[in-house]
Amino acid sequence: MKILVVGTVPIENFNFYIGTPSFDGDSLNFGGQKLPIGMGTLSLFSAAYLTVLHLKDEPPSLMTAGDIGKADGSRILYQKLTEEIERLKPKVLVLHYIMPILAQTKVFATKLKNLNSKPTIIADAGFMYAFKASKMGNVCDIFTPDVGEMAFLADEEAVHPAYMEKHLFEIDSVNVEVLIEQARKVHGLPKMLIVKGAVDYIVYNGNILFKIDEPMVPFLEPIGGTGDTLAGILSGLIAHGLPLEKAAYCACKINRVAGLLTNPTPRTRVNKIISNIPKAIDMVLSNF
Repeated sequence: MKILVVGTVPIENFNFYIGTPSFDGDSLNFGGQKLPIGMGTLSLFSAAYLTVLHLKDEPPSLMTAGDIGKADGSRILYQKLTEEIERLKPKVLVLHYIMPILAQTKVFATKLKNLNSKPTIIADAGFMYAFKASKMGNVCDIFTPDVGEMAFLADEEAVHPAYMEKHLFEIDSVNVEVLIEQARKVHGLPKMLIVKGAVDYIVYNGNILFKIDEPMVPFLEPIGGTGDTLAGILSGLIAHGLPLEKAAYCACKINRVAGLLTNPTPRTRVNKIISNIPKAIDMVLSNF
């Protein structure tokens, strides 16, 4: 298995699923039940799916369960991951929407540390919160925060973005580089951060490797799901064999170019951007 994407879907009583649903451009088909990709884990998976399909690699797998905030589906995913990760042996593990449950996060992180062959691990959304709050984020290779989440990562004691220090929240959109510098002092973060925003920052060991602001697509940021697509593209490029720094840079550029090709408005749906990923891959990789 090259890529395993893990995250919940906001649907009550959606049973645990692992496999590769088919994708028709608008929806994923889970053996007869169709779910629109919208934003979140399904957008991330769809972006990864089109990326690897275009690069002629093995399709990604998806592990998911329904959770509308009761943590029932999240607990199932923690348990299944901990039990199955050694057998599944993904090359790239992408951890996404889940309710942060710190006790189960620590058990899972310990399991990851003890694997004979550890995958490249990308954490975003709820999984990123859980790893940071439990101070176990250094088991991951990459976090992909947006600017607001970067303020959370820069606060040593915060266990959720709602509880971060006020002064960090106030500077999050003014000077991202201050937050990046502050995060250097925080225990338990991965070596690489990709900070998503009007400018994308690729950070390694606290040092800014790249600042990416082109192409600038003003209407892209308000569209829900564009951060999810970035993580999906990134996973596909890493699975294809690109080194982490090159994969991170190219994923940011591909995500932006896919947005540009869509000519978006604030009403544009993320599936329109996802459909342009293959063309954006060709445009970016041919010039890199």
